[in-house]
Amino acid sequence: MASEIIRTVSPATNQVVFERAGTTIDEARKVAAASRDAFSTWSETPLSKRKEIVKRGLALVQERKMKLGEELTQQMGRPIAYSHKEIETMQIRADYLLDTVDDALKEIPGRPQAGFRRWVRKVPVGPTLIIFAWNFPYLIIVNALVPALLAGNTVILKPSPQTPIVAESLLQIFQEAGLPKDVLRIVQSGSPEILNQIVQLPDISAITFTGSTTVGLNLRAATASRIVPLGLELGGNDPAYVRPDADLAYVAAQLVDGAVFNSGQSCCAVERIYVHADVHDAFVEEVQKELKTYRLGSPFDKSTMVGPVISKQAVKNINAQIDDALTKGATDSTPDNETFRSAPPEGNYVAPRLLTNVTHDMVVMREETFGPVIPVMKVSSDSEAVELMNDSDYGLTASVWTKNNDEGLELMEKLNAGTVFINRCDYPNADLAWTGWKNSGLGCTLGPRAFDAFFKLKSFHIKEQQA
Repeated sequence: MASEIIRTVSPATNQVVFERAGTTIDEARKVAAASRDAFSTWSETPLSKRKEIVKRGLALVQERKMKLGEELTQQMGRPIAYSHKEIETMQIRADYLLDTVDDALKEIPGRPQAGFRRWVRKVPVGPTLIIFAWNFPYLIIVNALVPALLAGNTVILKPSPQTPIVAESLLQIFQEAGLPKDVLRIVQSGSPEILNQIVQLPDISAITFTGSTTVGLNLRAATASRIVPLGLELGGNDPAYVRPDADLAYVAAQLVDGAVFNSGQSCCAVERIYVHADVHDAFVEEVQKELKTYRLGSPFDKSTMVGPVISKQAVKNINAQIDDALTKGATDSTPDNETFRSAPPEGNYVAPRLLTNVTHDMVVMREETFGPVIPVMKVSSDSEAVELMNDSDYGLTASVWTKNNDEGLELMEKLNAGTVFINRCDYPNADLAWTGWKNSGLGCTLGPRAFDAFFKLKSFHIKEQQA
C-alpha cells in the first residue's frame, strides 16, 4: 500500500512548509515490533541509567530551545516571542518528574506476617504509543514521554501532521543523548483510518492521546476489541467567575490572557466568563482596555501577541460560533484596535472578539471554541454562577476570582472540574494531577499519579517454609 503524503501548511501563509511520507500500517507494525524488542533490554536498564540518559536529552532540548521554538512557530503559528517559553516550561515539568520518580516507582511492602514475605512491584507496561496534538506539543509530550521512559517503557511518538518536526527533533536529540536504538520511534500519519489500525497492533501495550474529544471517542471505539490502557486528555469549555469584590483590572488582564494566548487554542483556555451584575459593566470596560493593548499579526514579528489560528477550517468554525451568538442577541463589544483590522491577508487570522449579552442558548457557551473569543455573561449571584459553570459536558478547569479566598474555596468545592483555581487560570502545575472530568478526559498526568499510566502492578507472595 502506498503511503499517504503529509503536508504541513503554515497557518501564517497557507503555504506548505514540510512534506513527509506517512507511515503505512505495515511499516507501523514493524516499528511496534522493533519497540517490543527494545523493551526487553530497556526495561532491565537500571533506573539510574535511564535517568541519566533522560536528563542528557532534556539538557540538549534546552540548549536548542530557540531553534526548536522557531520550528514550532513555522509549523503551528504561535508568535515567535512565546514559542521557546513552552520548551522552558517543559523542563519545569520534567524536573518534577525526575525529582519524584524514585518514590513513584519504589516497591510497596505488604503487611508484616511471620513466615511470609509479600510486596508489590511496579513493572513497566511495554511499548507505549503517545499521540499528541499540535497546540502545545512539547508540554503534551513531556507529560507522557518522560515518565514512560523513566518507568522502563519504550515509546512510539505519533505527532500531529501539523507538527511532525517536533517528534523528529526529539528523536534525534535523545539518540544523541545515548538512548538505545528503537527505544524511541516515530509513526507519522494524518489518516484516522491508519491510526485506528495502529492502536490495534498487539505489540503496543499502552496508549496516551491528547486532542479533541471526538477523536478520543473514536480511539476508544477502535481499541474496544482489545484490553489496552488508553489515557485521554481531551477538550474543554472552561469557565471563570468574577465576584463583585474582585480587582477588576487585574482580573481582566489575567482572563484576557487566559482566553487569547495561543489564539485561544488551548484545552484549558478560558472560554466562558460569568460576572456578577454589580461589576459587570466595569469589568467589560477593563477587558476592552486590555484588548486595546494586544497586537494581532505575523507570528514571526517579535511584537505580535496574537498570531493565526491553525487552519482555514478553524477560521470558519470560530466565526460560525461568533455569528450564531450575534444572531441570537449577543453584542460585539470588541474595542477598536488597528491591528485587529489589518491582519496579514494570506494567513488564518481571527482577531480577538469580546461578546456580551451571551446566553447558554448560544453555541459559544456550550461547545469548545478553540479560538480567541471572550464571551461574558451577567449573573446575579454566586449560586447562579456555579450552576452555569457546571452546565457543560466538559470539566477540565474552572476559576473563581475574588479577594475572599475562604468564600472562593466554598465555591471551588462545588465546581465539577479536574482543576479549580482561585485568582489564576490556564495553568497546569507539575505537582498537581492534570485530569479531565466528564468529556474532558480519562486518567491523569502530572502530580502524585504522574507515573501510574506507565506501570502495572505485580504482587509477590512468598511462604518461606513448605511445612
